[in-house]
Amino acid sequence: MKLATLKEGGRDGTLIVVSRDLTRAVKADGIAPTLQAALDDWSNAAPRLNSLFEDLQEGRVEGAFDLDINALASPLPRAYQFVDGSAYLPHVERVRKARGAEVPESFFTDPLMYQAVSDGFLGPRDDIVMESTEWGIDFESEIGVICDDVPMGASADECADHVQLVTILNDVSLRNLIPGELAKGFGFLQSKPRSALAPVVATPDELGDAWKDAKLHRPLVTHYNGELFGQPEAGEDMQFSFAELLAHAAKSRPLAAGTILGSGTIANQDTSRGASCLAEKRMLEIIANGKPETPFMQFGDSVHIDMTDPDGNSYFGSIEQKVVKYER
Repeated sequence: MKLATLKEGGRDGTLIVVSRDLTRAVKADGIAPTLQAALDDWSNAAPRLNSLFEDLQEGRVEGAFDLDINALASPLPRAYQFVDGSAYLPHVERVRKARGAEVPESFFTDPLMYQAVSDGFLGPRDDIVMESTEWGIDFESEIGVICDDVPMGASADECADHVQLVTILNDVSLRNLIPGELAKGFGFLQSKPRSALAPVVATPDELGDAWKDAKLHRPLVTHYNGELFGQPEAGEDMQFSFAELLAHAAKSRPLAAGTILGSGTIANQDTSRGASCLAEKRMLEIIANGKPETPFMQFGDSVHIDMTDPDGNSYFGSIEQKVVKYER
C-alpha cells in the first residue's frame, strides 16, 4: 500500500491512502488520524489501511478524490527520530580522497551515522528557504525507511522485519558550515537544516523485486536546474543494508515507531552514472583537476528527485524544490 499526508488537520496533517499509480486518494482518518498514529499501532492499523488501499484500487470506496501533490505535507511532517547513515562507501572514499585521506578500515564494518533534524520535514514541493548562499547549500538524494518499534539490541535479521515503509528524501546540507562544526568534535547542528521526504511512502511489497535483502535496487534519478545530474543504482555499492543500519542504531537503545532512517548519499563506483549531491561532483573535480568548478546552490536553483519502476512509473512521487531567500 501507499500512504501520504494532507496539509490539513493540524501540525501532523491528515493521513490518506494513495492509489498505486499516485492519481487517486482517500482519507484514512477513520483508521488513524495521522501516519504517526498508524505507526504507533501498526499491527492493528496496517491491515485495515491495506484493505482500504485495495478498495481504492478497485474503485470500491466513497470519498475518493484526485491526488494533488501540491496539497501534501511530508508523509511524516515531524518524527520522533531521524537518523542518517552513510552507507555508500564510494561517496565516503571520494570525499576523503579529495583531502588526501584514506578510508579507515573500521568504515567497512562499522556504519557511519548521525542524529538528524526530526522536529519538522519539508513537504515534497516546499522551497528550501535559506538566509545565505555563503553557507554552501547542497541537496543529497537518498533512500529512507520508516520502522515500527524496534527493541534495543535487535539483530539485523530481526530489524529487516521492522522496515515498514520506504521512500526517498532530500537531505539538505550546508557544506560550508560543516568543517567548523566537525572541528569541534561534537557533530552536526547548524549545518544540517530540515530535509524533505517524497510525497508518498510505500510498503516494501509495493516495490516488488526491487526490494531485496533490505535494499532498494533501482536508480535514484536527480535533475538539477532541469538537467540530468545523476542516476546511480541504489542497490549497488551499498555497504550496509537498511537492516544492518537499523541494528546499528538500535545497539544501545530501542527505536520508537516512526523512526526515519536515511541511507546517506547514493553513489556508485561507476562515476558515469553521475552523482547525488553537489559535494561529490565537486570532489570528483578536485581529484581530476585540483579544484572544484561546480558552485553550491544559489537562490533560484532547483532540484528534482525521483525513482521509477522499470516501466517508468514513479514509486513515491517526485521531490521538487527551489532555493529561495529567507526574509525574517
